[in-house]
Amino acid sequence: MTRDNTFDIVIIGGGIVGMATAMELSQQSDRSLLVVEAENRLAAHQTGNNSGVIHSGLYYKPGSLKAQNCTIGREQLYTFCQTHDIPAERCGKVVVVTRKNELGLLNKLKERGIANGLKGLKSLSPEEIKEREPHVTGLAGLFVPDTGIVDYNRVTEKFSELFCKNGGEVKLNTRITKVEKQKNEIILHSNGETIKCKNLINCAGLLSDRVARMCGIDPGLKIIPFRGEYYKFIKEKEYLVKNLIYPVPDPQFPFLGVHFTRMIEGGIEAGPNAVLALKREGYKKTSFSLRDFCEIISFPGFWKMISKHMIMGIKEQYRSLVKTSFVKALQRLIPEISKKDVYGEGAGVRAQ
Repeated sequence: MTRDNTFDIVIIGGGIVGMATAMELSQQSDRSLLVVEAENRLAAHQTGNNSGVIHSGLYYKPGSLKAQNCTIGREQLYTFCQTHDIPAERCGKVVVVTRKNELGLLNKLKERGIANGLKGLKSLSPEEIKEREPHVTGLAGLFVPDTGIVDYNRVTEKFSELFCKNGGEVKLNTRITKVEKQKNEIILHSNGETIKCKNLINCAGLLSDRVARMCGIDPGLKIIPFRGEYYKFIKEKEYLVKNLIYPVPDPQFPFLGVHFTRMIEGGIEAGPNAVLALKREGYKKTSFSLRDFCEIISFPGFWKMISKHMIMGIKEQYRSLVKTSFVKALQRLIPEISKKDVYGEGAGVRAQ
């Protein structure tokens, strides 16, 4: 820690975005850098509660920043993991058509993938799907070889390690409650402590809109939390999935649909669904925050979204409450799965 608790740059948020930003800055100059994280560990929220997929860039509009970020970042991540001996596997995934009206969507996905520079995309017949995933039933498929798996906790820890080696500092259990701007510095308040900096970077994930408003900035949006719930396969049924299996996503809905993921550390996950979370960091069905709830229902953008996706939202909520319904969604891709083959494993919350 600097003598007067003053830094050139403070980064709020110890998830993968915050730590990647910190590591990169620490390699570019000798400015004093601090990462503050509200929790008692790094990667406590979105980074540490996802399926661990390295996405290929198949879904995004060609030329868009999302597409560029995904395709360039994907290769950087594979290289980083290889350099630092972090387990990562470019295992590929199969996107499967189960209804005739999805065939056109699959063709468009392939066109997007080619436009985004993906190599080795291969259309699959029902028989070729079986060759890659013997227990999957589909009308057609698309093999995407650039998709992979990794443990993002491990990646974030390595980012932090390199950042600290370069002279950076990480401060856990430091939730910023107030931000003041003076002439030449910014003053951050947390737990009775003040931290001063010349520049502030907001990587606060689920709370990034609130941090922006603390700084006197209206981001023009509000984060609505969505919980994605996962089931895990019992050991005896893990053979049903070899790598990654996805449905064709509905382009009208901002989620990819329930899919199957082989985890880098072992095991198979099925999910997630997408249900409204009544707490920004609410990982259980019973999680509730009055403040978060009031913010959700008072935000006009939420009601606009509800009016557009109400039927889908009801279906997702029902699937969350009724395991049989969740399993039925899984059976679209792997018909032989039964209710006893999977059990509730956990959830993540997405900043939508």
